[in-house]
Amino acid sequence: MKGKLYQYRNWLSYVLLALMFSGPFIKVNGEQLILLNILERKFVFFGVVFWPQDFHIFVLAMLTFIIFIILFTAVFGRVWCGWACPQTIFMEMLFRKIEFWIEGDANKQRKLDASTLTVEKFFKKTAKHTLFLLISFLISNVFLAYVIGLEPLIKIIEEPITLHIYGFSAIIIFTAAFYLVFSYLREVVCTVICPYGRLQGVLLDKKSLVVAYDYERGEPRGKLKKNTSGYVNTGDCIDCNICVQVCPTGIDIRHGTQLECINCTLCIDACDMVMEKINRPQRLIGFKSQEQISSKQAFRFSKRIYGYAAILGVLISVLSFLLISRSDIETVILRAGGTLYQERPDGTVSNLYNVELINKTSDPVKFELLPVEKGTSIQFIRKEDTIGKGKSVKLTFFIIKPQKDIAEYKSEIGLKVLSKGRTVEELSTTFIAPPNF
Repeated sequence: MKGKLYQYRNWLSYVLLALMFSGPFIKVNGEQLILLNILERKFVFFGVVFWPQDFHIFVLAMLTFIIFIILFTAVFGRVWCGWACPQTIFMEMLFRKIEFWIEGDANKQRKLDASTLTVEKFFKKTAKHTLFLLISFLISNVFLAYVIGLEPLIKIIEEPITLHIYGFSAIIIFTAAFYLVFSYLREVVCTVICPYGRLQGVLLDKKSLVVAYDYERGEPRGKLKKNTSGYVNTGDCIDCNICVQVCPTGIDIRHGTQLECINCTLCIDACDMVMEKINRPQRLIGFKSQEQISSKQAFRFSKRIYGYAAILGVLISVLSFLLISRSDIETVILRAGGTLYQERPDGTVSNLYNVELINKTSDPVKFELLPVEKGTSIQFIRKEDTIGKGKSVKLTFFIIKPQKDIAEYKSEIGLKVLSKGRTVEELSTTFIAPPNF
C-alpha cells in the first residue's frame, strides 16, 4: 500500500512502538514512567505513585476512561482498533511485514502453504516462526517490565533461573501467548475475543464517523468498457474487489458497517488508488457517517454526543480536583481501642491514639505531627519523624488538654502534618473528657 492514510498509520505506529519499548527505561521523579504493579498494589503514571489508599481516584479514572471510550467510539467508530491498538500495531507493523519479507505477498504465501515440503519452504517457515518467537519473547519482557518494574526484570535476566522461577515462568507463558496470538489467532482476537468490537453495535449511530462505502455514488457497479473511458452504468465502483483483498479481516465494506471492521483505512487507500487511475473523484470509501451518505448533509454531532461530552467534562473536573488536592502523606488516625480518657494530677486530660502515615511520594519524607489548638500538646509513646519511599509508619501518642478548656464530654480536635515547613494534611478526631462545669 502507498496511500497517505497508510503512511500516517506507519508513522503513528512507529511512534507508539518507540514509546512502548522505551517506557520502562524512562524515569520521572525517580519512578518508572508507567508501572502497573498489581502484586505490590503500586501504580505509577508519569512519575506519580498511586497506592491502595488512592483507590477512589483509580475508580474515578477508570469511569472517566470508559466514558471517553464511549464518546470517542460514538464519534469516530473503531479508529482505536485500526490505528492505536497494540494488537493491530504488532500484527500489521511487525509480524505481517516480516511475513511479507520472508514469504512474499498474499498470493505467494497461499502458494507456499499449498505446496509440498521443500528445502525452500522449510527454510522460510523456520525463519519466520523463529523471528516470531524472538519478537514475542521481547514483547513479553517489555510487558513484564510494566507489571513488576524494570529493576526486578533485570534481576530475573541476570541472576540464576533457580532464584526467579515464577518470574521466568511468567516470561515463558507471556511469550507463548503472544506467539499464539500473532502467529495463529490474529484477526480472531479482533472479531471474536475482544469485547470492544462487540460493543460497537450499541455505541454507533447514523451520525458516527466510520469507514463507509458511498453507495449513493458507487451504485450500480459495473466494469469498465474496453477501449473507452465510459462505464457500463453510472456508478463509480468498478467492482475490482481490491477493497476486499486488502482488508485484514476479509470483509466487503460495500455491505455496510460490520463487526469485523477495525477502521484500519486500508480499503480507503486501495479505492483511492483505483479512482485515481480511472480519473474519478477519490473517497468513494472514506470516513463518513450514514447520515452524510444518505442525505448529503455535513457531519454534525448528535445530542447523545453532547450528553457524553458533558458527563466526561464533569468527571475530568472532579478527577483533576482530586489529583491536585491529593496530599503527599496519607494519614489515618484512630482512638486506641478499649480506652477512655485519663485524668492527670496536673489538671489535664489525655486520650490515647494510634496513627498510620503513608508516604505516597518517590522520596523519603520528614514530617511532624502537631495539634491545631493552642494549649493542646502531644506526648509520643513511640515517635518517628521520617517515612521511607513508599513506606508507612505507625505512631502511638497521647493528646493532652487542660481540664479547664473542656466544655463537653465529646468534642472534635484537630491535628496537622507538616513536611518541609508546610502543612501537607489536616485531620480531626474525637476527644473524650469529663466537662468542666
